[in-house]
Amino acid sequence: MTDARPEPEKLTDFISRWASSGAAERANYQLFLCELCDVIGVPRPEPAKADSSQNAYVFEHPVLFDDGFGHTTTNFIDLYRRGAFILEAKQGSDKEAREDATGLKVTKKARKGTAVRGTQGWDDAMLAARGQAELYAKSLPVSEGWPPFLVIVDVGHSIELFADFSRSGKTYVAFPDALTHRIRLEDLASEAIRERLRLVWTDPLTLDPSKRSAKVTREVAERLADLAKSLERSGHKPEVVAQFLMRCIFTMFAEDVELLPKDSFKTLLEGRRGKLSTFPD
Repeated sequence: MTDARPEPEKLTDFISRWASSGAAERANYQLFLCELCDVIGVPRPEPAKADSSQNAYVFEHPVLFDDGFGHTTTNFIDLYRRGAFILEAKQGSDKEAREDATGLKVTKKARKGTAVRGTQGWDDAMLAARGQAELYAKSLPVSEGWPPFLVIVDVGHSIELFADFSRSGKTYVAFPDALTHRIRLEDLASEAIRERLRLVWTDPLTLDPSKRSAKVTREVAERLADLAKSLERSGHKPEVVAQFLMRCIFTMFAEDVELLPKDSFKTLLEGRRGKLSTFPD
């Protein structure tokens, strides 16, 4: 039967249902990630094939660890997408408060084997998961290359992103920065956050800030060139146009860094629409 509920309602259901999850990650993580794929609008992982080299997007992708002494062991990546990411899943637990016979609140002991969120133990567990993901990346065949993203998931709680757009495997750093690399479950209500995750899955290299900056720079340069040509066609000398545009760019910069009152130059320009006779030569 097709689920005809509107997308916002399905998203709300996903967040509220997984916020209360409590089983071990091995029991939960595949279902959680499949439903996360639905929420961010990407395909679910594919069935694994007998030939692991053909498994470009699967759960439990095998990798060989070499101990440096001629011995190898097989380990498994929780979720792997070739050319995109290695995902390692964990599941922490929340402290539960209850009242004892005297009416005082006491903290219920966390389930054995899980780290309590908000503690040093949980931070250590997430850091260890990141280290494990980096080891997996190092153990991939050279032909597959280092994935641009490591994704560390605390099932039903948060998703952490680390990126290395050089794909050298040496500089995985918090993405987009150390303050916002952790996406909490409730943050999925944001369309921008879901779009970020969608791109991690489908087109991760477009998230490279250097490429985005270069694209914006090219677009601005093209628009300035068109504006300059338009002004020159109106009879203004090229050197006058160049000087005028440089002054405008500097003034916009001064406005952006708040050396000038916010939006003052923008407001001035908008106020001159249809009133060019009042605009200084």
